[in-house]
Amino acid sequence: MTRDFLSVDDVSAEELRDLLDLAARVKAAPGEYAGRLAGKAVGLIFEKPSTRTRVSFEVAVSSMGGHPLALSSTELQLGRGETIEDTGRVLSRYVDAIVLRTFGQERLEALASAATVPVVNALSDYEHPCQILADLQTILERRGNARTVVTYVGDGNNVTHSLLLGAAMLGMEARAATPAGYEPIPQVVERARELAAAAGGAVEIGNDPRKAAEGADVLYTDVWASMGQEAEHDERVLVFTPFQVNEDLVSRASPDAIVMHCLPAHRGEEITDPVIDGPRSVVWDQAENRLHAQKALLLWLLGGA
Repeated sequence: MTRDFLSVDDVSAEELRDLLDLAARVKAAPGEYAGRLAGKAVGLIFEKPSTRTRVSFEVAVSSMGGHPLALSSTELQLGRGETIEDTGRVLSRYVDAIVLRTFGQERLEALASAATVPVVNALSDYEHPCQILADLQTILERRGNARTVVTYVGDGNNVTHSLLLGAAMLGMEARAATPAGYEPIPQVVERARELAAAAGGAVEIGNDPRKAAEGADVLYTDVWASMGQEAEHDERVLVFTPFQVNEDLVSRASPDAIVMHCLPAHRGEEITDPVIDGPRSVVWDQAENRLHAQKALLLWLLGGA
C-alpha cells in the first residue's frame, strides 16, 4: 500500500520511533545504505525557496543510488495552469515518489489524492513534518529516551504544529508560548493533546515565554515572519520582541538545556548571536539531521529499509 507523509500524524507512534531508529542507523553507517534507492527516481517540486530541504533531499536520494529531479513550479506546466492533480497523475508514471514544498496543505492533499506514488510534505503553511523528524532525532541524540520538556517560543506556525504533534507522540511535555492571537491552530493542539495522553506526555499552550522556559530541556524558536508574511515583518517584530530567545530566557531553562532553530535565522530578532553560536546551540547538528532523517523517510516509503 502506498503511504504518504503529509503530516507527522500520518504515522503511528510506533512508526515514528521506527523512523527515528532508522535515521540513527543511517547516520551511523551511511555506506550500508548507499545503493538502497538504485533505479529509483524522486521528483522534488519547490513552490517556495529552499536551502536545507532542497539540498538535503537531493543529496539523500543521490547518495543512496537514486535520481533526484529538483524542479520549481515555473519549470513545470503548473506555471501555465495545469492542475496539481494532473501533475501528480503524470509524474506517477515517471518517478517513484514526489516531494512537494508549497503553500497550502490542500495542494499536498490534492496531489496525493491523484498520485499513485508516495507524496512527501517538504513544507506547507500547515506543517513541516520532515523538519520535525530531524528535530526529534537531534533531541533523542542529546537526551536519550528520558522524559523531555520541549518549549517552543515564537509564532504558532507550521513548525509549531509538527513539533507539538511529534513531541506529544513520543510522550514528551510539549510547551508553546506565543503572543496572544498567534497561537497554534486549536484542532492541532487538540490532536496533540490526544497523542500526548496516549503516550504519557502533555501539551501546554500559553502566552508567557519565561514561564514556558522554566526548567525546559529544549528551547526552540523560528522566524517571526515566515515565507509569504514578509509584509507583516515590521509589525510582527513589535509584537514578538518579548519572545526573543536570548541569554536571559536560556538561563530559565534546565542547566543542560539545548537550543534549536529550524533555520534560516534572523539573528538579533527571534534569537541572539550569543545563543545561536553558544555552547547550548545544536542548530547545526539539527540542520545536518535533515539529511539522515529524510534518508530514513525515503527508505521507509520506498521499501529500501
